[in-house]
Amino acid sequence: MRTLIVDDERLARNELKRLLEPYTKIEIIGEAANAEEALVMIEEMQPELLFLDIQMPGKNGFELLSSIEGKSPEVIFTTAYDAYAIKAFEFNALDYLLKPIDNERLKETIHRIEENQAPPETSAHAQERAEKVLGENDQVFVKDGEKCWFVKLGKIRLFESMGNYVRLHFDDQKPLVLKSLNNLEERLDPNTYFRANRKHIINLHWIEKIEPWFSGGLLVTLQGGDKIEISRRQAIRFKELMSL
Repeated sequence: MRTLIVDDERLARNELKRLLEPYTKIEIIGEAANAEEALVMIEEMQPELLFLDIQMPGKNGFELLSSIEGKSPEVIFTTAYDAYAIKAFEFNALDYLLKPIDNERLKETIHRIEENQAPPETSAHAQERAEKVLGENDQVFVKDGEKCWFVKLGKIRLFESMGNYVRLHFDDQKPLVLKSLNNLEERLDPNTYFRANRKHIINLHWIEKIEPWFSGGLLVTLQGGDKIEISRRQAIRFKELMSL
């Protein structure tokens, strides 16, 4: 995939090139230090992918994309600031990487690009990919009213059913999403997320304390203080899952 790196910091460009070396399908055809240079190179070289910094002297990354005439390349934003995440996805970015770029996050991003570049799939394969299990390193876009978040699933300690909605508990936030708990359970990695009862899915990595509870159930306390009952039936599965 013909790739252009756009970043005003030379050291950041060099580090990104080093991180991209193992990925043979990513062909770096050039690098630019600002939007003006990038616009010329995009017109001449027709890259398929941009690794694009947001804050740069002159035009920022968003203004650069708005200035491109014709079809824009795919974009992965790279920035030291997470405040731009929501706006980045308004530009249909493939991903949003925070500096210093984590090698595992980059690996996930490249894997996603390679999947997108793969030949057309059969409907069965396409459905299987659409239903890909989500793990703690996956990031999801959450919108609740006027507020938006771009959050790593591993930060979500608890999913709580609220009728036709599910409340997500992360940091000090508790947004609602229009999903059923059953639907979410099918998508979440069962090695990390456990269905405690009819109303709750817990992140096993956030468990702080486990106590015996009524009728053979268990009571778990999550970091942050949430206390969730694991039903008797689920307590059997929980003990099997957590045993050596």
